[in-house]
Amino acid sequence: MPTKTTPNRQQTHLAVLIDADNAPAAIVEGLFEEIAKYGIASVKRIYGDWTQPQLGKWKQVLLDHSIQPIQQFAYTKGKNATDSALIIDAMDLLYTRRFDGFCLVSSDSDFTRLAARLREEGLTVYGFGEEKTPKPFVSACDKFIYTEILRADAELPSELTEAGQPQEPRPAPKPKAQRVPLDFIAKVLDDIADDEDDWVQLGALGQNISKLRPAFDPRLYGFKKLSDLIKAQPKRFELQARGGGGGGRDLYARNLKTNKG
Repeated sequence: MPTKTTPNRQQTHLAVLIDADNAPAAIVEGLFEEIAKYGIASVKRIYGDWTQPQLGKWKQVLLDHSIQPIQQFAYTKGKNATDSALIIDAMDLLYTRRFDGFCLVSSDSDFTRLAARLREEGLTVYGFGEEKTPKPFVSACDKFIYTEILRADAELPSELTEAGQPQEPRPAPKPKAQRVPLDFIAKVLDDIADDEDDWVQLGALGQNISKLRPAFDPRLYGFKKLSDLIKAQPKRFELQARGGGGGGRDLYARNLKTNKG
């Protein structure tokens, strides 16, 4: 009998563009682990003036992660020319029509219009930046991940003792957990809930939350997944597992304060 073959799932191809002046090298491991959740990083480029010493830490990790450095000299002292180089490359890559999305790694609001323009073409834009990133850039992305989350499990560089011996690497400090936006989550549940029983499939809840708040991430509140966050609020929300297609189990949530049953 002929062997039954499983059709290959279509891969999501992403272009990763990093602003080296506005992104710390300490995020590199977590960055590409996070990007792998959304697709394949087909292009990986990083922009900066590589003659400057402040990019030294990035130089140490470029080869390990196969990131292509793009040299951009500063034409005028105090002016950042890398933004323009990144934007021009992004538009060139856009018009190749080979990508499904872009990952813009920077805390600089100058990329706000670029993110919006890429989305106008129907591409998904993932932003990565520090919590200081201006809100317009965050809102211009489909999904925005704060890099403090990505650094939580990283190790700080080892330091030398007085005798010149290296010390054990120190874990980077974890970001302080924020207050869970219970009212916001409850409102989203109420808005999309079925009128009959108020239950909402968890995947649909997560998608609608991201549309309204691109930077929403359960890890900001001390939880690994959205299901963990919902489960930790038994007085406000209820979580239920139901049989899904193919023998799997789907998770559903509802807002207890508006439940009439």
